[in-house]
Amino acid sequence: MEISRLSSAFTTSKVDESRDFYVKYFGAKVIFDCGWYINLQFGSESSTLQFMSPQQPEQQLSNGAGLMYNFAVVDVDTEYRRLTNAGLIAVVPLENHPWGDRGFAIQDPNGISLYIYSDREPSEEFRQYFNNS
Repeated sequence: MEISRLSSAFTTSKVDESRDFYVKYFGAKVIFDCGWYINLQFGSESSTLQFMSPQQPEQQLSNGAGLMYNFAVVDVDTEYRRLTNAGLIAVVPLENHPWGDRGFAIQDPNGISLYIYSDREPSEEFRQYFNNS
């Protein structure tokens, strides 16, 4: 299978809140919005998230527990200050991690954890797990 793009759609009753949150705090560009389904673009064309309210009986509301979206940024310390100064609460503190990043997490209106990080050199312990081919 040759996949040209991958994205995720999260079913929620908070479509408007999700749109407003990601536009305000993450600079998302709304590239589609029909009221019950939105497509948000982040930075490059290939970084998108979708949120939708269920339209069919088999489409149930998603639960954000256990779901994490990862956002790589240039300067995680600046983003941490910006987001916490705006009133968002870090549910994972800003810290260096031996697997090769410095990051923190907040939650969106759906309870999805948003891990915001910048790459760092991994410790010797984790360097062996990277496939650099």
